[in-house]
Amino acid sequence: MVDLNLNVVKPIKMTPQSRFRFRCHPGVPCFTECCGRTTIILTPYDILRLKQRLGITSDRFLELYASRDVHDKSGLPLVLMDMPRYGGVCPFVRPVSGCQVYTDRPATCRYYPVGQGTLITEEGLDEFYFLVKEDHCKGFLEDAEWTVETWKKDQGADYYDEMNREWKAMMLRRSSSGKPDVDERHQNLFYMVMYDLDQFRRFVFKSRFLTVFEVDDDTRQRIYEDDLELLKFGYQYLKTVFRIEPALKPLSAAPESPGPKAEATPG
Repeated sequence: MVDLNLNVVKPIKMTPQSRFRFRCHPGVPCFTECCGRTTIILTPYDILRLKQRLGITSDRFLELYASRDVHDKSGLPLVLMDMPRYGGVCPFVRPVSGCQVYTDRPATCRYYPVGQGTLITEEGLDEFYFLVKEDHCKGFLEDAEWTVETWKKDQGADYYDEMNREWKAMMLRRSSSGKPDVDERHQNLFYMVMYDLDQFRRFVFKSRFLTVFEVDDDTRQRIYEDDLELLKFGYQYLKTVFRIEPALKPLSAAPESPGPKAEATPG
């Protein structure tokens, strides 16, 4: 279970129109201090962007920079930036020059000092916001004023939200009993599909996957060449496996519903 520091959260629910003052730049005395002693949850799209930026495979990225945890509500795997391995700081941050992957930084970093909460309701996802106000941060003394909405747009967080919305919905799902009921096999499947895209691609094209599910030639080509298309396809596959909706159609020779054999075990 992820341990978040709630002592720095201002207990005021913010809307997209809520206003605050903040600016971070190399001139503030606390520059980069927020990049340590924190928990950075990595979303599937975060990992996609970072592994492309670094020019490495997803499994290599996970090996070097990430640790695995579990979401206490859904029982599904979470991936965290492995700060402890790097002395409690982000491995991509330098004290003077700052973030070395800034244009591809994770959604959590883009939002800071705004925090985002998400609830799932009968109408869908309900997102709200709050300020993360750490004692060391001098950015709040700057004169730049924002609304949550203009801050999100300025930081490029809107697109990240769009890419992560289906992942969030899955993470917040509960069983009918209200408790996690995901077994180890499905945990590992979810971890591969969401976080290890290169392994997922091998799984699709080198297992019996394409003999189980109907995937047209155009889709095959796109998911073979494009990580983002593969991630979107992964959402459809998981919704089918977890019986959220029949997003992928089985071939006529395949079972009518995606049971254990239809999932195809990664090899």
